[in-house]
Amino acid sequence: MEVNLLALSIGIGLVVSLLFSELFGLAAGGLVVPGYIALYLTRPLDVAVTLFAALLTFFLVRIASTFVIIYGRRRTTAMILVGYVMGVLLNAALASALESISEPSVVTSAPLLYSVASNAGIEAGVIGYIVPGLIAIWLDRQGVVPTLAVLMTSAVVVRLILILAVPEDLQWFHPGPEVTVSENEEVLSR
Repeated sequence: MEVNLLALSIGIGLVVSLLFSELFGLAAGGLVVPGYIALYLTRPLDVAVTLFAALLTFFLVRIASTFVIIYGRRRTTAMILVGYVMGVLLNAALASALESISEPSVVTSAPLLYSVASNAGIEAGVIGYIVPGLIAIWLDRQGVVPTLAVLMTSAVVVRLILILAVPEDLQWFHPGPEVTVSENEEVLSR
């Protein structure tokens, strides 16, 4: 039986987020976020870029709220929208930076929306489309340090549960594009 690792991770993340919320009174950056982050813990650059996008989103919306009235649903919508835009812009910047480091390589589907792989073996990208915005919402609601601490702790707990539950499936799961040298040569020769 094939396991949908993303669905399992999100489900475990929902339970862990709920437990952390009930036990400690702190949210882990949204209910689904620990599940996504747990799958990417083996790719710290992706996690760092995602957290940077979330922090950037948080600060940009906070600055905008000094000039424009942004509360309630508007603030939530602004955080998610700005988080999406920050993710797209950071992915584009990473694509450009990785192309300048090495020869161009395979970029999955649309270079602005997914992680980018270079021939140097470097892959980077923002996790998900709305994950930075969801994290930014909770950075705004409960503070930067508590949110990041609970997010990383809950992601590690989810990852540990995944390791215990489905070690063989997790061993072969690699988020992002799978790029081999022969695929690179084939795409570059077209």
